[in-house]
Amino acid sequence: MPQPILPSQLTRSITTQTTTPTLDLAQAYTASSLTTSATAPFPASPSPIGPQSVLATLYSFPALEPLRFQSYPSTHLHLPTRRDILHRAIVYEGDKTRLGTASTKWRREVHGSTRKIRPQKGTGRARLGDKKSPMLRGGGVAFGPKPRDFSTKLPRKLYDLAWRTALSYRYRKGELVVIDGAMELADPSPRYAREVLRAHGWGNAQGRSLLVTEGGEEEREFLFRAMEGIGEEGRVLSWEEVDVKDLLELGRIVVERGALERILEEHQSDLTKTKRVNGIP
Repeated sequence: MPQPILPSQLTRSITTQTTTPTLDLAQAYTASSLTTSATAPFPASPSPIGPQSVLATLYSFPALEPLRFQSYPSTHLHLPTRRDILHRAIVYEGDKTRLGTASTKWRREVHGSTRKIRPQKGTGRARLGDKKSPMLRGGGVAFGPKPRDFSTKLPRKLYDLAWRTALSYRYRKGELVVIDGAMELADPSPRYAREVLRAHGWGNAQGRSLLVTEGGEEEREFLFRAMEGIGEEGRVLSWEEVDVKDLLELGRIVVERGALERILEEHQSDLTKTKRVNGIP
């Protein structure tokens, strides 16, 4: 079928004809609603999604009477739960404390003579050295395992974020009890400590509790002595001995206000800018 022949030049425009604007640039600025004294309508800064601070109730010990409220920044106790960050922190801590028990003797460590077992040539058999060779029974192990350093690396800022994420998770679930003052018992007997924990629902039936103190065993002697005999009810640690896994392992955390503030102060490198001089913070 022959194709229709189009004319070389169209006689009519296929678009709708409009009048050409005659307003120049100066007239456009004059007609504009904005003048030199007007202020450009910039959008207002958005308000934060979450609260700037959260309130924690401070209790007495061992009566557990509410005393007052303490305000903490939301970047410390109101962070979203990040399972990936918590997992990396726990793996990092486990690798750091791992040593390994597998230990073999290499060839140089096996006790025995260095005399060559048979001549190098003439026997028609394979070449063989001394009896400590890894090819012989009772000889050394070639590249055998040894106790070594299994530690891995994790950025400091990410590790500090994991600390505050774990505390925020406990705070959000109502499992973070802050004590105003020192946690000390009047009696160092385990029976008395067990009665105190069970009276507040902190015993083994409701999940073991982790007690975190600002002072060590010397300052909290009765508390540490009493908790040694009731390990099935809970644990007590100073703030320097706690890690991220401890914050997530037990049923709840009972922490002194001073210990909590020390932990938050120690693990906030991602929130502060440290000035460095010649590479030294």
